[in-house]
Amino acid sequence: MNTDEPQHTLFELIEAPALRDPVLILALEGWIDAAGASRAARQLLVEVGAGRRLARFDTDRLLDHRARRPTLRLVDGVASGLVWPNLELSLLEGIDGAELLLLHGPEPDHEWKAFAAAVGSLGRRLGISMVVGLGAYPAAVPHTRPTRLSCTAGSSEMATRLEVVTVSAEVPAGAQAVVEAETAADGVPTIGIWAQVPHYLSAGPYPPATLALLAGVTELTSAVFDAGTLPGQALAARSRIDELVGRNPEHVAMIEKLESAYDDLHEPGAQLPSGEELAAELEAFLRTQDGT
Repeated sequence: MNTDEPQHTLFELIEAPALRDPVLILALEGWIDAAGASRAARQLLVEVGAGRRLARFDTDRLLDHRARRPTLRLVDGVASGLVWPNLELSLLEGIDGAELLLLHGPEPDHEWKAFAAAVGSLGRRLGISMVVGLGAYPAAVPHTRPTRLSCTAGSSEMATRLEVVTVSAEVPAGAQAVVEAETAADGVPTIGIWAQVPHYLSAGPYPPATLALLAGVTELTSAVFDAGTLPGQALAARSRIDELVGRNPEHVAMIEKLESAYDDLHEPGAQLPSGEELAAELEAFLRTQDGT
């Protein structure tokens, strides 16, 4: 651990325990997170890991409180306190197989470069051995196939650590990407893993995507934890969606086209509906059904 690391004003270091090759998990709120898959993965990790706070960031500098207002507690009309949003680094102590650090809270509104530098400073002080970012985005994929992951890797070597879909594109970046770039430049193996969520299911919970993210964390880090009721929730969701879609032959045909494209990424069907078309069609149908 580098004890000569300069002190940053963007965070308060609460404690710096001696750790053995910890892995930093990035799971910030507010960026692309289709179906809340990353949020659900973060919540499960916190629940099973019983997070122990190591550092707290200065949200007065990093957040726009007009966009993320504190909550005022009232008791019989008397103000009893304010609850402010927290952006912090925690050690997940209840997870076996690897030491995991979790950076969680709202994505900063300001000072992204300084924030990334501060996270890099914390990482050097705590001796992180890898960085794994979590995210999810809507894609033209069917719910009838396993959830695929794509990646934003810091190197070609990291891009091959998992079985992922790789793409070449220019896309808007979030604060996690800035942190990933900072840690990769510092020589730390870095990868963002992104669950592909069916377009038509991206507005509500989609447990298969959360399971895919957690499986990716396990494969990359050897961390061992109980997924709880998530597998059962994923099976129930699949059954319910199958039942609803099966009532309309046109929707069944659309799913079959998505399946064909999924099964052969290099030769997608010429008549594949766009994500927007599929989303509009199936979301409108699913929202009319009870319990969806």
